[in-house]
Amino acid sequence: MAAFDNPFDPSVTLNPCECGRHASQADHDAHAALTQPAATVAERPASPDTWFDGNQATEAASNRIIEQAVVRALFPDDNVRRRFLKAVGVRTAMGAIASVLPIGAMQAIAQDSKLAIEKKNLQVGFVAITCATPLIMAHPLRFYEREGLNVELQRTAGWALVRDKMINREYDASHMLSPMPLSISMGLGSVATGINVATIQNVNGQAITLHQKFKDRRDPKAWKGMRFAVPFEYSIHNFLLRYYVAEAGLDPDKDIQIRVTPPPEMVANLRAGNIDGFLGPEPFNQRAVYDGIGFIHLLTKELWDGHPCCAFGVSDAWIKQNPNTFAALYRAILNAHAMARDPKHRPLIANAIAPSQYLNQPYEVIEQVLVGTYADGLGNVRKDPNRVDFDPFPWGTMAVWILSQMKRWGYVKGDVNYRKIAEEVFMITDARKAMGELKMTAPKDAYPRIRVMGKEFDPAKNVDQYINSFAIRRT
Repeated sequence: MAAFDNPFDPSVTLNPCECGRHASQADHDAHAALTQPAATVAERPASPDTWFDGNQATEAASNRIIEQAVVRALFPDDNVRRRFLKAVGVRTAMGAIASVLPIGAMQAIAQDSKLAIEKKNLQVGFVAITCATPLIMAHPLRFYEREGLNVELQRTAGWALVRDKMINREYDASHMLSPMPLSISMGLGSVATGINVATIQNVNGQAITLHQKFKDRRDPKAWKGMRFAVPFEYSIHNFLLRYYVAEAGLDPDKDIQIRVTPPPEMVANLRAGNIDGFLGPEPFNQRAVYDGIGFIHLLTKELWDGHPCCAFGVSDAWIKQNPNTFAALYRAILNAHAMARDPKHRPLIANAIAPSQYLNQPYEVIEQVLVGTYADGLGNVRKDPNRVDFDPFPWGTMAVWILSQMKRWGYVKGDVNYRKIAEEVFMITDARKAMGELKMTAPKDAYPRIRVMGKEFDPAKNVDQYINSFAIRRT
């Protein structure tokens, strides 16, 4: 019998594990782990067919577990339980058992315990880009409220400010670029502070955009001397732009200029001629097209399909001080991910996050990004339903690859224990547990092989050898 089946159903057998062949569910899980083949390529869970209320599912599951525990205690012999239910009927049996043990009160206590959050009023930071969709949409669609939280979203101008507010504990949690918790935890560019990646907020959803005057200069080999913006040094944007031009034979530190520019300022700088292009987040690639300033040269999913961009970041210290609050916040954001992954909800979500207090962008721009039917600025309407996705799992491979590029370009010196740092910062085990409680599918293997511009990266192999395989590098 499964853990959540009805113990008052006489047709159900109360087996000690879900298949009935093991002494306990723990033994069942251990056997399954041994017999499941290891994944060799990225297993990205499919988008759910329907959105569910994970808070309601969690409460129902908790109630069922308590009912099962009580019934098992009263009827150690399952045959006796089944004969009793058949003889007196379900309603009579439930009333009789409730008179001996107050199941309802026990369930209420369990729910009160789950909701005993340490801090109700939270300050959560975000930068106004579509990468933060799950974290943002959870506010107008009341995901936080259903978890008993009063979240005030703080729109922040740029990533250096997000970093400082997280270090200074002005924010309880924040939308961050996925490399930022790694760099902050390692003390790169800031005081070392333990910051975790609880979820990846989005995969894909970025692009290289060029000014309209470069329509005939599409070959990156011809980009010598051009000026590009990225949102932050410790960003997937910086590392993918460097990777892309280096594969074309250009040294990103010598042959082009890379400038850190807050995402909301990228289109204005492109219009003013301060930059020639940018590798940036949405909606600003699409906004450059909408304003007739630029065109989309390529989507970054063409370089690495499934790459991370942003993350839901929270500090070690805050989690330890507010474990129940963190669990509630985690549930709210994961439930938002479940909804965002379903394409049929994307138009509604675009409408929810477009207003001025969130992204402050035209609905048409946000919808093109989320739905994947969009104008590219070259006279074409392109269709790519996977232009952006919201897989929340913090893949270990992502962390190790990011660290490899930090080492390649000289941001990290000396020996690096890639796997250890990845495990310390990316909350892989916690994500599996939290996703499982909400009936979301989490991968078995957090370290699959990936391909970036056709070149395989295997995190199980020597990472330094991978770095040294590149002709252009700082190491």
